[in-house]
Amino acid sequence: MKRLLTLLFIVFAVVGFAQTGKERRAEKAYARLAYSRAAKMYEELASDNKLTDKGVMHLGDCYRLTGQWGRAEKWYGKLAVQPTAAPDVVYYYSQALRFNGKYAESDVQMARFYQLQGGDTRAKEFNAEPNFVEVLRSQQPYFELKTLNINSEKSDFGACFFGHKVVFASSRPYRVSKQNFHAYNGSPFLDMYEAKKENDGQLSNVSLLNAKVSTKYHEGPACFTADTATMYFTRNNYFQGKYRKSSQGVNNLKIFRAKWNGSGWDEENLAINSDEYSVGHPALSPDGMWLYFASDMPGGKGETDIYRATLNSDGTLGQPVNLGEGVNTEGKEMFPFVDKDGNLFFASDGHLGLGGLDVFYAPTDGKGGFGKLVNPGLPLNSSSDDFALVLDGDSKSGYISSNREGGKGDDDIYCVNLIRPLKPVYMLKGIAKEKGKDVILAGVAVVLKDAAGNSMDTVITGIDGSYTFPIEPKKQYTLIGTKEKYFDGIVTLNTNELGDKTELIQDVTLEKDPGLSLYVTVKDKATGALLDSVKINVTDNISGSLFGNAVTTASGDYRNPITGKKIGDRLSYNVSFERTGYLAKSITMNAPIDKEGEIRVDETLDKIAVGLDLAKIIDIKPIYFDLGKHAIRPDAAIELDKIVKVMNENPNMVVELGSHTDCRSSAASNMALSERRAKASAEYIKKRITNPDRIYGKGFGETQLTNGCECEGAVKSTCPEEEHQKNRRTEFKIIKM
Repeated sequence: MKRLLTLLFIVFAVVGFAQTGKERRAEKAYARLAYSRAAKMYEELASDNKLTDKGVMHLGDCYRLTGQWGRAEKWYGKLAVQPTAAPDVVYYYSQALRFNGKYAESDVQMARFYQLQGGDTRAKEFNAEPNFVEVLRSQQPYFELKTLNINSEKSDFGACFFGHKVVFASSRPYRVSKQNFHAYNGSPFLDMYEAKKENDGQLSNVSLLNAKVSTKYHEGPACFTADTATMYFTRNNYFQGKYRKSSQGVNNLKIFRAKWNGSGWDEENLAINSDEYSVGHPALSPDGMWLYFASDMPGGKGETDIYRATLNSDGTLGQPVNLGEGVNTEGKEMFPFVDKDGNLFFASDGHLGLGGLDVFYAPTDGKGGFGKLVNPGLPLNSSSDDFALVLDGDSKSGYISSNREGGKGDDDIYCVNLIRPLKPVYMLKGIAKEKGKDVILAGVAVVLKDAAGNSMDTVITGIDGSYTFPIEPKKQYTLIGTKEKYFDGIVTLNTNELGDKTELIQDVTLEKDPGLSLYVTVKDKATGALLDSVKINVTDNISGSLFGNAVTTASGDYRNPITGKKIGDRLSYNVSFERTGYLAKSITMNAPIDKEGEIRVDETLDKIAVGLDLAKIIDIKPIYFDLGKHAIRPDAAIELDKIVKVMNENPNMVVELGSHTDCRSSAASNMALSERRAKASAEYIKKRITNPDRIYGKGFGETQLTNGCECEGAVKSTCPEEEHQKNRRTEFKIIKM
């Protein structure tokens, strides 16, 4: 029933084209908002295979606007699978999937909606936080709910406080003779009922609020002034016996004011009303100075927006003011409520929620505006429509309406109790200090970044060195403090540490820059591109201690201040580099410190590829053997030790050591000699590496000459010695990583 307001916001023009009689009747019912009748006719057309795409869209609309999301999913889905589906179709299909608890499928459609209409507020919110459902479902509950015994099989919703009583809207018939039904969903019209509020929140002694207020059309929901003498309530555009329509033939909603005369309510129309649009869902600020309401009046952002108007002492109302983009979206914002502190609660299907309408909390900023919205999550919200939250004077308990599973009727009222403080304004506070001296630093630019590295805000510290940032729960942030002649202070924090607190204290410390630092850059040797994900370890060879380590980012560099050193000292570091897919490397750097500033190490890494010959990418001189011998000479051992080093740095590398000869001597003799030399070389390496099975020797003799220097049998080679030397080689091919 709460969907009535949305339904009356939509005016349809009937486009003329060749139609069947049944299709014309269906379109006519649809244009009159008679969705229950229209849906039956569209279904009949579908069963006869005569339903056009326009009819499919309208059938989906009929079910969406009457809250039948399972059926809406079916018909929107038929259009959404088309590559040329309109953005609205994709969005409504996503809504239907979410309402039906199919979150993963809904997210796929929302991502598609963002591609189609990225400027839409709903699309931007989803793209900024695509995992919001997981966050909402995992957060600690703020409320507990219990159903009310007075709920009927019809629609009961929109509770409000009326002194020690509660008034709510219901479609239960208050007398047998009253059997007026609304065509949009075939349900009885709404009336307002009152009930006694028990200590446990249950309601009892339900009775009609006042027979004179109840007409044959819709009444409710309502709100009351603190003295209960004045009521504001929603009704169809029906006043003093006159039923009025817009220029488009739509009977919209209006807010009426009624004052208690001792025996009944005296009604009056309000200046904010119009025959041409709807206003409804009234709510008063605690001081009685503002009337909040929902409307589809021209100039709004979405289907329905929330407005407020000043309520003057003489009862007149100021011009309606739209609450703006922080509250309103391209979707529906409805059912406002303002608590004792001026915080706003409202229902929306445009902001990120669990499905259908969710209740949102907008904390007051104390200046007439509102802060960042908070979705209280489960169990207050569900995948169904959750709306019309009201809280008592202490903001500790109240009521919410929902059509979630397990209810008794269309919409049911639930009692809610706050079980932990609803404090959505979380703050990060701290002080910028000098590392090791506990000296407060002014003039520090402190930047707050989100998990993706986006800058959220920047504060320049004053003489007290303090900074404050608003943050959100269950998020990861990084604080970066920057000041001239200091190294950046960087702190990563997770707001899971907040618990029930609203403040997180985290100082940032900056180290005084002595002017000395080690600066390392790593590039791809072939392309010259800076490399990320390189593990760098730096060991101080003098002290034997770890100087520093890091994993490079996209900038491909690493910087670390050199402390405890001064001009005239010497540095000796061993620097190792390791990155998946690249040949690990370590170097020894010896350098005198002869000036302030950075000491640079610029290195390149070779990309590993199976089949690559290590001898071509590291400095290996030719490996010589004595004539006809295969014993490892001292000069050969030096070169083989280079392979040992590389293989120990790359413990998953498997290498084939291949020994080759020139053509001179017989082929059989060359093959045997190369086999002995290969095995001897491999054996030397095996004894010095982890997992010796990672290398094996293989002789190729003269079978793989690199040039035309053949000399077997009758063939006589005229190649000079340097050409034969090219064939006498040892290769170290990478077989596997």
